[in-house]
Amino acid sequence: MVENNTVCEQVKQFNVLIVDDSFLMRRVIKNILETDSSFDVVGEAVDGLDALEKVTDLSPDVILLDIEMPRLDGIGFLKQAKMLTDAVIIVISSVTRLGSPQAMEALDLGVADIICKPSGVLSMDLEKERSDELLDAIHQCLDDQ
Repeated sequence: MVENNTVCEQVKQFNVLIVDDSFLMRRVIKNILETDSSFDVVGEAVDGLDALEKVTDLSPDVILLDIEMPRLDGIGFLKQAKMLTDAVIIVISSVTRLGSPQAMEALDLGVADIICKPSGVLSMDLEKERSDELLDAIHQCLDDQ
């Protein structure tokens, strides 16, 4: 008697923490991630302080981080986060154009990549304009680690 062995290939899921002070931007980013079964959004944070509180509890594999936020901005978060997590951190921001002081500092602090919001602080067109770029960048950063 021959048994039929089926192999179910399991896709590794990466836990993601989204850090942005805009509820709408967090929603847009979450919608993009939900189109890819390898990502599970385990939490959202409204600023750097909120993210620091959540990062140890949630143990994200990936952190998507805005730079301009109240209380503690993205740069302040980066300075403290390296002691708390080894997650891949990708900046998604309107102020971190390539070569800007914020981009250079973020890179010096260990971010894996920087993606510019296409139309400023509230980039509702991020989903339309940059969703493939965002997903590709996350996968590339995870592959490189």
